[in-house]
Amino acid sequence: MTSPAGFGHAFDWVARQVAAGVLPSAVFGIADSTGVLALDAFGASGTRTATVTDHYPLFSITKPLVSLTALRAIERGLLTPMTPLSSALPGFGVGRTDSVRLGHLLSHTSGIAEPPLHTPLGLEASILGADADFAAGTMSRYSTIAFAGVQALVEHATGRTLNQELDALAAAAGMPGLTFDDTCDPHPVFDAEQEGLDYPALKRLRHPGAGLFATAGDLLALGSALLADDGRVLHPSTVGAMLRPQTTGLPKLAPYLAERGQDWGLGWNLRHSAPGLLERRVYGHGGWAGTEFWLYPALGVCFVLLTNVASPSRLGLDIDQLHNAVAAGTGPATRSAPFSH
Repeated sequence: MTSPAGFGHAFDWVARQVAAGVLPSAVFGIADSTGVLALDAFGASGTRTATVTDHYPLFSITKPLVSLTALRAIERGLLTPMTPLSSALPGFGVGRTDSVRLGHLLSHTSGIAEPPLHTPLGLEASILGADADFAAGTMSRYSTIAFAGVQALVEHATGRTLNQELDALAAAAGMPGLTFDDTCDPHPVFDAEQEGLDYPALKRLRHPGAGLFATAGDLLALGSALLADDGRVLHPSTVGAMLRPQTTGLPKLAPYLAERGQDWGLGWNLRHSAPGLLERRVYGHGGWAGTEFWLYPALGVCFVLLTNVASPSRLGLDIDQLHNAVAAGTGPATRSAPFSH
């Protein structure tokens, strides 16, 4: 599928990153509330030429997807943002004087000290044995292990596995390729070991903060459903709560310092003050190997970039350039009501 004329600069940007060797391969797509507007593939992983139906590791785009399972459980009256983690993991928090709740886990304010992404202890032992970084709700520091707590709460509340809850989400949104199973033949991740990640160990964890695989079409389908805001995935009131900033006024610790111009909602990055963006009414998430999934409700579009090289910003990749090309490519037909938190 080729790009509509308005988004040509965005597709050209992706092609340039691949041609320059910054990204080995990429699949890039744009959708509105009615479906995919444009989708194309670039480059190769070694001898494997990228195609638009290929699976890629999502890394931290896993977080908002798992967050959606928690929000859907809230809609069923099974959880609230105030539900304590100790209700699902009674051994959690021994020695802590605070209470870590679901809302803290989803908004990176839990204060759970972070182990290595590929933690050799396993997920439950890592969260149960974690030190306190700070008192829950008093600061914000990006956390992946917190989503092991989200998984525990979802499974305890629903009586179903996280996989089953993700399958239900995938059915509602039209994401047949969403999976933790690497038999989907995802593209490899270049430079993972060089950048300090034991990637095979991470895959074995099926990490609820970093372990999912999907195709671009899967994420674009979810983006379309969220832009339509028609209740297929979440009730509109839940979407409003999801996008309400949870970290405004809190000290923001590395790596997401205050000068980055963003807050966290419930599972989503809200780049409302990002200095590099033309259009700041945006929410979404990125992933460690260069994956990006962002929605512009006020412009009526979302975009997905799937790629596969560890920490591509170290190679000079500036994702704000792509954001700006997408935003400037929208026309009157793609714009909708203003976005507010």
